[in-house]
Amino acid sequence: MNASVRAVLFDMDGTLVDAFRPIITALNRTLADFSLPQMSEEEVRRHTGRGECSMISLFGEHRETATARFLEYHDENLFDVRPMPGAVELLDWLAEKKIARAIVTSKSQIRADKQLAHLGWSNKLDSVIGLCEGRRQKPDPHTVHLACEALSIPPAKCVMIGDGTADIKSALRAGVFPLALDHSFSAGELREAGAEVCFSSLSDVRVWLKTRI
Repeated sequence: MNASVRAVLFDMDGTLVDAFRPIITALNRTLADFSLPQMSEEEVRRHTGRGECSMISLFGEHRETATARFLEYHDENLFDVRPMPGAVELLDWLAEKKIARAIVTSKSQIRADKQLAHLGWSNKLDSVIGLCEGRRQKPDPHTVHLACEALSIPPAKCVMIGDGTADIKSALRAGVFPLALDHSFSAGELREAGAEVCFSSLSDVRVWLKTRI
């Protein structure tokens, strides 16, 4: 990457926020309701990381009923979330450097906003782009474009950090430099999806950014 970084876009779940407990619990309760096999934590993380949050591949013609059931269960534990290691320190450091910060998530806008408010992060982010009517989820680049527009920074001046292949593909398609955390997918899988650099932690991301800001 030649241009200096002016903005960092983040995936939310598994990247900045450990928010998988409500997802895993709700999904397995929903699977049980439809007499379908349970999924391990790793399977759920990889499923969502590929951009399959619509539940079409899991529930087929029952996806509307299953989605409603899943969201009901999910919201019972909506605030069972915590920052990923190094997340607060990275966000605060970027703010000190006057680098714009945004979240791009396939979680609904209202749920993302509620969880981030619960964490007390309202002032740590310049923009949060979640799903709502008319927005297309990753790996479509639509929400990444919306984040760049909200920050008034061109994609070529942004990097995006995510832990799923859908994050990487959406960044590439939007013209944003893609970085990856190898938490749910291997570095090889993430590079195959298009990641330029892979990291094991947000602390490592910060070290890399120090040479680009």
